[in-house]
Amino acid sequence: MYLSRFLSIHALWVTVSSVMQPYPLVWGHYDVCKTQIYTEEGKVWDYMACQPESTDMTKYLKVKLDPPDITCGDPPETFCAMGNPYMCNNECDASTPELAHPPELMFDFEGRHPSTFWQSATWKDYPKPLQVNITLSWSKTIELTDNIVITFESGRPDQMILEKSLDYGRTWQPYQYYATDCLDAFHMDPKSVKDLSQHTVLEIICTEEYSTGYMTNSKIIHFEIKDRFAFFAGPWLRNMASLYGQLDTTKKLRDFFTVTDLRIRLLRPAVGEIFVDELHLARYFYAISDIKVHGRCKCNLHATVCVYDNSKLTCECEHNTTGPDCGKCKKNYQGRPWSPGSYLPIPKGTANTCIPSISSIGNPSKFNRIWPNISSLEVSNPKQVAPKVALSTVPSVQVANHKRANVCDNELLHCQNGGTCHNHARCLCPAAYTGVLCEKRRCEETGGCGARSGQGAPPRGHAALLLLLPLLPLLPPATPTPTAAPFAV
Repeated sequence: MYLSRFLSIHALWVTVSSVMQPYPLVWGHYDVCKTQIYTEEGKVWDYMACQPESTDMTKYLKVKLDPPDITCGDPPETFCAMGNPYMCNNECDASTPELAHPPELMFDFEGRHPSTFWQSATWKDYPKPLQVNITLSWSKTIELTDNIVITFESGRPDQMILEKSLDYGRTWQPYQYYATDCLDAFHMDPKSVKDLSQHTVLEIICTEEYSTGYMTNSKIIHFEIKDRFAFFAGPWLRNMASLYGQLDTTKKLRDFFTVTDLRIRLLRPAVGEIFVDELHLARYFYAISDIKVHGRCKCNLHATVCVYDNSKLTCECEHNTTGPDCGKCKKNYQGRPWSPGSYLPIPKGTANTCIPSISSIGNPSKFNRIWPNISSLEVSNPKQVAPKVALSTVPSVQVANHKRANVCDNELLHCQNGGTCHNHARCLCPAAYTGVLCEKRRCEETGGCGARSGQGAPPRGHAALLLLLPLLPLLPPATPTPTAAPFAV
């Protein structure tokens, strides 16, 4: 008479097992993602926190100039040669491809001869300022991984500001100021990145290092990303564990290297002298032959691949997350609040996988409060599960130890192996067991488990079986199996 009830339990077990199959007892550790790392053997892939490969992000941007008619050539005009500012017989003509200098030439293949470049109109309207805003937009959050490099075909500007936006151009903040005289231009003392430290790495500085005039070897402007990484990872960036630890636990540092848009504000062209030569204003203009921006899509450590489709970058999200940045859990996978992946503990990290909402397989909605069985994790944020580590490779990494989230519930998630739930916060385990849910044999920590230890390992799937126990009252009552009628003779 219990056959029907047994079959109902068996069917429910199969359903729960199939849903939970991708989720081992220790939920959340990376086992499918790979990250490109650098070793003495070169560039290799290793299983750790999920993040797309770093690449040249200029392939995916959109560029906008302000004022929009600032590009030279409409109407055609002459300008002076780069090497000889008094040889002013060069022509810019937007209607002739060989003489045109449109904005897309800031991002084309370098190495062509003669070089290709974007060029502004000359300073023919002096003393009105010759100013240009060049906005680079990705319509996607990206993380910078290498220096921003701007190569000028003209002299480097006397005054320039590099700005960033984290909200798709709605608001802007300075990244760095550039000037031949920082005190005069921006009322700031000149500095270089070498003057910074771990504690001042987020300081916005003005540098005079990249603002000389017409010189053959003075065409490049840098915004130093790697030099800032080096404060944490060492001069050769070999201690990436330290850098990842800092990025994981310091939001301001993480945001510093994160952008949706960049803006280059050209405020004053290269003059080369104290005074502007008003008789030769065709000497003064801006020309950029190349811009390099290396980075990766920000996917919150939930994706290894970022695809470019229909002129749009999108993360291919793992761990049951979704959204352009993998910033939320999929429908029916909201068994706990969404959290970004973590680089910690080094080296493998923690995936913080979105787990199924138990209500999505026909169970009471209160099962949505189930939490993963991850031992040795402290909760650093009510909405984030992040490990607290003490590693020599991660100096000054501190993770706040706030109140631990509910890890057990006498009705929902039982403590195992005879443990009892205390205030929904922790399991009180028998002497022979340990772990968040008393799921570990204590002897395993010392390697002393043996056949006669008296501590049998819990059967595989034990946690899932415990989930079924509260459901038994919800199953339909067993119905007697009808007795078969006798054969007619």
